[in-house]
Amino acid sequence: MAVTISIGVGFDGLTYSQNYEFARAAVDLALGRGGDQAVVKTNEQIKYYGGKSQQVEKNTRVKARVKAHALREIIMTKDRVLIMGHRMGDVDSFGSALGIYRIAKTLDRKAHIVLRDPTASVQIMTDMFENQEGYEDMIVTPEQAMNLAGGSTVLVVVDVNKPSITECPELIKMCKSIVVLDHHRQGTETIENATLSYIEAYASSACEMVTEVLQYISDSIKVPADEADCLYAGMMVDTNNFMTKTGVRTFEAAAYLRRAGADVTRVRKLFRDDASEYMAKADTVSHAMVYQKYYAMSVNRPNDKITSPTVIGAQAANELLNIKGIKASFVFTDYQDQIHISARSIDEVNVQIIMERMGGGGHMNVAACQLDNTTVEDAMDRLKEVIDQMIEEGEI
Repeated sequence: MAVTISIGVGFDGLTYSQNYEFARAAVDLALGRGGDQAVVKTNEQIKYYGGKSQQVEKNTRVKARVKAHALREIIMTKDRVLIMGHRMGDVDSFGSALGIYRIAKTLDRKAHIVLRDPTASVQIMTDMFENQEGYEDMIVTPEQAMNLAGGSTVLVVVDVNKPSITECPELIKMCKSIVVLDHHRQGTETIENATLSYIEAYASSACEMVTEVLQYISDSIKVPADEADCLYAGMMVDTNNFMTKTGVRTFEAAAYLRRAGADVTRVRKLFRDDASEYMAKADTVSHAMVYQKYYAMSVNRPNDKITSPTVIGAQAANELLNIKGIKASFVFTDYQDQIHISARSIDEVNVQIIMERMGGGGHMNVAACQLDNTTVEDAMDRLKEVIDQMIEEGEI
């Protein structure tokens, strides 16, 4: 087992005890982000140093079982469950929300998934349930969810732990009982008033975590084949077809879903691109440039036919890693008055710390950020400056 050390430093507080609180919070953050790093916290800001080693998967499932029992207790004391992922939800976000929906239904509670405008990849999944019996009021808009929220409602947030990028941040303030299930490393901004928080940075996907929790909720739980497909799809997307961040538990969760009726062929069909999306991705890859010998960069310039350009950007970033010698790839997409950057790496570069300097975050191998009030050219120049600076400092 690889042993790592974490350091928490607190200073600039008004009193010695406040510095102590800062240091404690800093160490908790370091551990929440996977260990092997030093975190320095002041009243104004938090700085991260290190965090370069690969996270080690824990083999024991005790934590998953304990969290599952706690989740069951919380849901049983409430009448209604609202489930919410991140804005512009992806397959992992929707798949894990479906898993929680199944838990709530098994425990005989009303449940709704909060979704405003499904992206193209999620739309394929929501269409599967549209006219099915038992799923009539499964999906609600944020406005409907705010009307449903009350004292006997529990809000479950999946695949995100930053309140500002959830589907409906106002909902977090309206619900007293909140559960967070996520696999992204914690950053400075967190959901503070959570009743139950289960954040595992080494897990491959939120779908993997939810699938594990599912198994401990009840012996009689039955996952319908369509729902199993969605959970399996979420795992496939976040692991890039089981190539990145896969541990023993990822395959165990996949095996459970396979037994529940997930069909690999059906899931593959969910992921087929239409012609214009495929061309856009190929175009982005073909216009890539290499910076500082190891960093591939490209601009994704989508046409009007493409409904989810940021997804194309992420897929193109994955493709660029197949070029020999490339340590990290970055794809820029101009969408909805923001510049979205998708960053990917295999193992040599931690793209999370690069994206954090740009105001984003994510994992060591998969990260992103959104920039306001800028152009693609300026964003690319800024990224080049950050890479130069980090090479100079020895950070990457």
